[in-house]
Amino acid sequence: MPLTVGAGFMGIEHFTPPWDVFFLPLFNLLIVAYQLLFNDFALAIIVFTIVIRTFLAPLFVRQIRSQKEMQRMQPLIREVQRKHKGNRQKVSEETMALYKEHGVNPAAGCLPVVLQLPLLFALYQALIRASNVVTLSAEDASSAAFTQLKDALPNITTISETAHQYTAPISGSCTLPQFDGGAFTHFLPLNCQLIDPLKLMDPINTKVAWLAGLDLAQRDMTFALVIGGFGLSAIAVIAAVFQFVQVKMTSPRPNPDDPTAATSSTMMYLFPLLTIFWGGLFPSGLILYWAVYTAYLIGQQFMIMGWGNLFPLFGWQPSWAPAPDGSPAPKRRETEPERIERKPEQGSQSSNPRPGGAQGGNRPKQRPPGQKKRRGRKR
Repeated sequence: MPLTVGAGFMGIEHFTPPWDVFFLPLFNLLIVAYQLLFNDFALAIIVFTIVIRTFLAPLFVRQIRSQKEMQRMQPLIREVQRKHKGNRQKVSEETMALYKEHGVNPAAGCLPVVLQLPLLFALYQALIRASNVVTLSAEDASSAAFTQLKDALPNITTISETAHQYTAPISGSCTLPQFDGGAFTHFLPLNCQLIDPLKLMDPINTKVAWLAGLDLAQRDMTFALVIGGFGLSAIAVIAAVFQFVQVKMTSPRPNPDDPTAATSSTMMYLFPLLTIFWGGLFPSGLILYWAVYTAYLIGQQFMIMGWGNLFPLFGWQPSWAPAPDGSPAPKRRETEPERIERKPEQGSQSSNPRPGGAQGGNRPKQRPPGQKKRRGRKR
């Protein structure tokens, strides 16, 4: 797409469709939160996440209700799978007929996932832009195009000559050809994409004092266990736990007759592991966003469907969490000595049975209801 200049619309001098349709509103919202919250970038990300999550709440509420309805239909689906065991085509047809009959769309949960991908990518780009640190390859750093860019933007400074890291300027020309694409797009001055009230005078401070100086524009090495150069981020572990809980709440219960059950169970563990892996690759601000986002989603799911299918969790069913079908948590099973000790109290009114195998000794045998007493001499 060709470069489109915003002609100074509300101070935005650089606009490139279609990407900036998603990026610029989110970037400006993030800067608003940053400036209003005492220049605290962590609080800005948290508020940004809550605002975005609340704005999209109606869409996700519909998704959660659809998932709850699918959980309620699991006994019907299992009956279809039992009835047509071995005939996958028939099972698929009958299952889709059930979904249609109950007004459930199995693909309803995909739309929120698709929508959040541009948000994640936009936030990632916003964190990179906000950090004002640009890393180039050795070839790009020595190219004539980069020399011309530095002449046009004198505020580009060198951080590390060996790593080829540079700082992008806050202000400057917004229409240079180097911004059209390629390796130099991140040198676009920040103020070129901000509205007038949000123009920056100083670089954004991405280090957070109350998080032990964690730099949210870089990978987490403050709360991380470094193993062979890979940082096992504590923030990523927390985000992974939240994601496991969120997925477990909405996942169907294991069913050996369901061919998709194994896939669902695998994804429930795979996604949290991927989150931990991404925590060692992406800026910690992005992982913080994902942790807050998932925690918000857990709260929203709980308000609509309770604990869902979270319990039993590895065999643990707490007393304060009822089963998904509404029944109370299972009681503690009695041990064998307890059953032996309690058994005599249940059989009769007397706890000491008399010899002869019948309780009550020579008590006459009771007649069944409605049967008359037989008269006559016994011969």
